This record gives sequence, C-alpha cells and structure tokens, in this order.
Amino acid sequence: MNADLVQDGRAQAASQAGRGSALLTLNAGSSSIKFALYDVDGLQRRATGMVEAIGGAARFKAKDAERKWDDAIEAPAHVSALRAILEWLERDMAGVGIAAIGHRVVHGGMLFDQPALINDDVLEQLRTLVPLAPLHQPHNLAGIEAAREAFGNVPQVACFDTAFHRAHPFLNDCFALPRELFYQGVRRYGFHGLSYEYIAQYLRTHFPHHARGRVLVAHLGNGASMCAMRDGRSIASTMGFSALDGLPMGTRCGQLDPGVLLYLMQLGMDVKDISKMLYERSGLLGLSDGISNDMRVLLSSERPEASEAIAYFVSRVRREIGGLAATLEGLDAIVFTGGIGENAAPVRERVLAGMAWIGVEIDEARNRANETIISSGLSRVLALRVCTDEECMIARHTLRTAQLVVASQEAL
Repeated sequence: MNADLVQDGRAQAASQAGRGSALLTLNAGSSSIKFALYDVDGLQRRATGMVEAIGGAARFKAKDAERKWDDAIEAPAHVSALRAILEWLERDMAGVGIAAIGHRVVHGGMLFDQPALINDDVLEQLRTLVPLAPLHQPHNLAGIEAAREAFGNVPQVACFDTAFHRAHPFLNDCFALPRELFYQGVRRYGFHGLSYEYIAQYLRTHFPHHARGRVLVAHLGNGASMCAMRDGRSIASTMGFSALDGLPMGTRCGQLDPGVLLYLMQLGMDVKDISKMLYERSGLLGLSDGISNDMRVLLSSERPEASEAIAYFVSRVRREIGGLAATLEGLDAIVFTGGIGENAAPVRERVLAGMAWIGVEIDEARNRANETIISSGLSRVLALRVCTDEECMIARHTLRTAQLVVASQEAL
C-alpha cells in the first residue's frame, strides 16, 4: 500500500476530534469510485462526487452546496483514486474528520443478511464470493482494503446489495437442480438491494398506503433488475445466482437458455471467453451491434440495430412485469428508478403502453415532464418515477452499525 495514502488517511482520522465528524460512503465499481460525505448528526449530506475512468482519462468530480470540482487526475488504479478523495477532503473540506466509512458490496452470499462491521474474517469471507460477482466484487474489496489501510482504526461497514432479498420464500430462490446444490449456495440472491430498500422507505414516507401493498420496482440502468415487494419486503427478483440474470443490461445478457452456453463450449469457447462475452459484450451493446451500451445514445440513433436493442429491452421489462405481478397476485404500484428508469421517459412510456389490462394507465404529459406520479387519474395502479439514493442507505446502515459497536464497547 502506498505510504502517502496511509499517511493521508491517518491524518484524516487524527483530525476527527477537533474538526467535527462525518461519515464517508464509498461505492467502488470497475472503473469508478462514487463517494458521499454526511454529517454524523442528522445524516445531512455535505457533498457527493466520484472518480471516473480509473485506469484511463480519469477525472475527479465533486460538489457541495456552494462549489463544484471537475479535474483531470492521474488514477491508474483504485488506490490512487482513493488518494484523490483523501486529498480533496483535507484540502477543500476543511480536513473534516471521518468517524466511519460505509462500503457498497454487491454480494453477501448466504452469510450476510445485514450490514457487517469489516474485520479480517469478514473480508476473507467476502473474497470467497468474487466468482459470483466478478464484475463488481473485486473492486468493492479493493476499495475496502485501500480505505482500511488509509484510515486505520476508523470503523468500516459493508452494506450488501443481496441482503434485502434474503427473506425470499424457497420457491422464489431455488433452481430446478439437484437440491444439494441449493444448500451449497446455488440459489437466487437478487441484487440492487440498497436501491430497493431506499425505495421501500421512500414509499413508507410518501405513499404509505401503497407501501403496505403489492409493489413492483424497476431499477433500470446499465445494470437492470426488478423486484416484487409486499409490505416493503422483497418477495422475488429478476436477478438470480449472479448479476447476469433477468433483464438485458448495458453490456450483460440477462436471461439466457443454458443450452446456449453448452453449445458455445462445444464450439471451443472457454470459461474466460464466455464470461467476457456475457458480462462485457452482450446486452444493449451486443444487440445494437456495438453502437453503445448507453440508452441515451441508442434513443438518439437512427440505426435499426439501436431500435431493435431498445425494443428487446422494453419487451423483457414488460414480460417481467407480468411474471412478477402474478407472483404478487396483483399490483398496487409500479416504481421506475435507476439511470434509465429515472431519466428515459420514452422507455417508461413504451414499457407501460397498453398496460391497462393490469391496471396501469400512463399520463404522457406527466411522464415527459419527469414528474413523480406518471400514471393518469384513471389508473388503478399508481405509477411512479423516484430517484434512488443508495449512498443514503449506506450512510444509514453505517451509522447504525457503528453506533452499535460503540454501545457494545461501552458496555464492556
């Protein structure tokens, strides 16, 4: 670990007592680290930002209530990206002291159904899950390891995308495979749990009647999934054993006949080649014949391959709405969130077109204006557009977990 990074982090920890305390949330992806800074008292958000294009033309971006930063930086790896965040905290945020750090971790497996205080044992258990989420877990762990080195004894908490789905009924988690595989961990885990948990809490506050009912949430973005909730709890998810299953995504395939994989293996493709294809060359990118994995680019393109990729995406979302509504035995509300769900009005319109049979009627003007309620007054099912906030959930979990640790230490 770089000595300067460790020194910077220890300086942050040392400054904590004299300069006020804050929570730092880190969301490390394959080529970016998103972060947010919160006051410990009241969890008021101070600032947000990200280091993007790690390993390439990296940029540091951040903003608070009064200022914005957007600078090119040298960040060949995650550790150098974290160093840039540390330097910004010390230089531009008055050296705010960090009381605790929360990390988004994509996969918690069977072991973790709640946020966990990170120690050596927890980190080792999380490493065993890397094969289940190869696109995300290694970078989540790299962010944790770098932050542990940098911040010394500051409490750090892992918040899991799978935890929200751990109470599914057996039928919604199993595959029709030999049963012993289920007990070995070959089961549906579901992902985007931090996003779904935020939406569930948002509904309890703003739409309490619907929150107690049957709700479908569509988290549509570069990663995409849907979750069926009853009384704010996850009942079923489109994502399964890995983050490949269910809906097509930016570069991931979504639902796929396993016979296709057997056929590709017979043609001579090995595990590495197949994995790269399924995770990095499929989805919207593959269907559009390489035009883009970005829905905005596809919507603006006149090429038929772009239109066909969008049509496939929409058709799969519509198909999952029907299946999950059957699982819930009806529908009271549907919520769109995520980058596409929040911002792509044409996609929402196409998904909900002709859905009166299930009780949804869209208000086209509200939808185009990106209002919160996008269903018409005649719609039996409430349709919403809600901006998710995974960082907020990480901060809440981190504060609660850190407080429990302090309380247990004081009791000793």
